[in-house]
Amino acid sequence: MPKASDVKKNTAIEFNDGVYIIRDIERSVPQGRAGGSLYRMRMYDVVSGLKVDHTFKDSDMVTLADLIRRKVMFSYIDGDEYVFMDDEDYTPYNLNKDSIADQVMFVDENTQGMQAILIDGNAVGLDMPASVELEVVETDPSIKGASATSRTKPAILSTGISIQVPEYISAGERIKINTEERKFISRADK
Repeated sequence: MPKASDVKKNTAIEFNDGVYIIRDIERSVPQGRAGGSLYRMRMYDVVSGLKVDHTFKDSDMVTLADLIRRKVMFSYIDGDEYVFMDDEDYTPYNLNKDSIADQVMFVDENTQGMQAILIDGNAVGLDMPASVELEVVETDPSIKGASATSRTKPAILSTGISIQVPEYISAGERIKINTEERKFISRADK
């Protein structure tokens, strides 16, 4: 059993007789307290989707839930459900758009390295790779001679997300994006 200070985002824990996925962690160090840090965790019940905020002391012990991660690829959209296909046995996993709102902006038919988070055989979340490649569909024209360290401009990508890119990037190019920080990394390898 790890301490609350060792738990990371997208970890599943057992809490109040349920299984919760941690979506956000805020660390705070109260002044004038002879103690450690406090960790405020925003968690979602994997069955009902109920949001719970709870604050743990850094020394509180948490129980990790038994979960499985399976490599998947995006298949299609069915209403509010995104359907992903298991890479090995082609099992379809449906995930509600709201439950993967932070990840869905990086999902297209070419996204590689995604993993479905399964609890008792049911998909409850999606783990994204550290970086993904997406196509720039709309941006201001590129400026000839713009250096890599120069100013940035907004660009709309194939999934609809808007990020800042260097001035030398033009529409139609594929770029790498850091999924955690939502920032441009580089041009994609050809």
